[in-house]
Amino acid sequence: MKPRLLDILEKDAPVLQVALDYTRLEDALYLASLLRREIGDKYWIAEAGTPLIKAAGISSVRYLSEVVKPVPVVADTKTADTGDLETMIASDAGATALTVLGCTLDETIEAAAKEAHRKGLALIVDMVAVRDIEKRAEEVEALGADIVELHIGIDAQRALGMTAADLYGIVKRVSDRLSVYVSVAGGIDQKSAPLLAEAGASIIVVGGAIRKSRDPAATAKTIIESIRKTRNQQ
Repeated sequence: MKPRLLDILEKDAPVLQVALDYTRLEDALYLASLLRREIGDKYWIAEAGTPLIKAAGISSVRYLSEVVKPVPVVADTKTADTGDLETMIASDAGATALTVLGCTLDETIEAAAKEAHRKGLALIVDMVAVRDIEKRAEEVEALGADIVELHIGIDAQRALGMTAADLYGIVKRVSDRLSVYVSVAGGIDQKSAPLLAEAGASIIVVGGAIRKSRDPAATAKTIIESIRKTRNQQ
């Protein structure tokens, strides 16, 4: 079964993924409902962030799906083991896609991919903490990944002084060489979003720049417009 998210990316990429990295469900649902009302149901994806899932449980994916439907919802589970079981749990909660860590075992990724495709979900492999990103991207593509997420985590940003904008070259190389879709995450804002879309990223993940904005909907609209312009230029 072809994942619905892949149909959306094939038609509309690049799209914005809003990371709802809250620890209170009501905060996530408030922003999600605001965005759904103000920017509609095209060109963006809602993400049940890892902090939200850990704090409020997998049911947060179900509630979020109800609030934003038909907007796809990514469950950022960052699965590291029992890939098939956690995929089943995410699917039952209404997720359109889930994340598995690229630094975990091949068997975990392969099991998650098989179950995801059986259920109609897209599998996103998150490259946070992966040292040789380009090599691992090739490997996880062969294991069944649909999307490779090039991700500079918060700890890495603080320690190394890096942001997702520093991934421009890797994004371009991976998107040029591989057939998987590329997602990019980690400190992205209005300035860096269009650069990464120009490099070939199909999904631009933005969290804090939207959540902390005085006008989150306006910020999200600006980012969507800026990344959509890169599509027209390609």
